[in-house]
Amino acid sequence: MIDHAVIPLQESSSYFLPSQLESLNFSRIPQHIAIIPDGNRRWARKRLSSSNEGHREGADILMETVKAAKELGIKAITFYTFSTENWSRSFDEISALMLLFASYLSEQCDSMIQNGIKLETIGELDPLPEFLKDTLKETKKATCACDQIDLILAMNYGSRNELQRAFTRILDEVEQGNLKKEEVNETTIAQYLDTHQWPDPELLIRTSGEMRISNFLLWQISYTEIYIAPVLWPDFTPNHLLEAIVDYQKRERRWGGV
Repeated sequence: MIDHAVIPLQESSSYFLPSQLESLNFSRIPQHIAIIPDGNRRWARKRLSSSNEGHREGADILMETVKAAKELGIKAITFYTFSTENWSRSFDEISALMLLFASYLSEQCDSMIQNGIKLETIGELDPLPEFLKDTLKETKKATCACDQIDLILAMNYGSRNELQRAFTRILDEVEQGNLKKEEVNETTIAQYLDTHQWPDPELLIRTSGEMRISNFLLWQISYTEIYIAPVLWPDFTPNHLLEAIVDYQKRERRWGGV
C-alpha cells in the first residue's frame, strides 16, 4: 500500500483537482523530467495549417507543462527543442522556428520570473542566429534568481555531439597535465557533459506514440524510466503529465539489481 506524502505547500492547484493529487506519492516525485515534444508538424497537417502554427501551439503547451510540473514539485524539466539533425529541415521552417524561440522567450520572460522559472540551455549554441543567442542570454540573466524550477532547453543539441565535445575537453585536460587518464571514469565524464549541474532525469516522456530516443541524453538516460504518450505534443495537457508520473510511481527501479 502506498504511503502518500502530504500534498505540496501550495493551498490549491491551478492544474489539478485534489482527487488527482491524492493519486500521487509526493515522496516519489521525479526531480528531473526530460521530454521529447514530438508531433507539432503532424498536428498542423491534421488541421490543414502550416507547421509554424503547430510549433507555436507546441510552445504554448511547453510553458503550461513547466508551470504544472512546478506545482507537482518537479525541480528541472528538459525539453528537446531543436536537435543537431533538425538543420536538415527546410530553410523557411528553421528560420520560423528561430524567430519563434526568440519571440516566445521575450513574451514569456515576465511570466517566468513571476512563476520562479529559471531558463537554462544545453547544446552547442554557437551556430544559432545572433538574435536568438542574445534573447537566450537576456532571458537567462533575467531569470537567474528564480528557484522554483529549471526550464532546460536542448537547442542545437545532439547527444553524440555532446559526448564528442566532452571527450575533446577531457583529452585537452589530459594533454595539458590537468587530468590523469587514470582519473577518467564515469563521474569524470559526467562532469564534462552539458547537464553536469543537474541529476540524471528519472523520467523521459516522448509524445506522439513514437518509440525512439532520437539522440537525446544517451548517457544521462541509461536508467531513466521511459513513458510514451500517444498524443501529439500540442494536445499534451497537465493531465498527461500527471498520468506519466503516476505510471512512473508504479514501477520498481532496480538499477540492474535484484
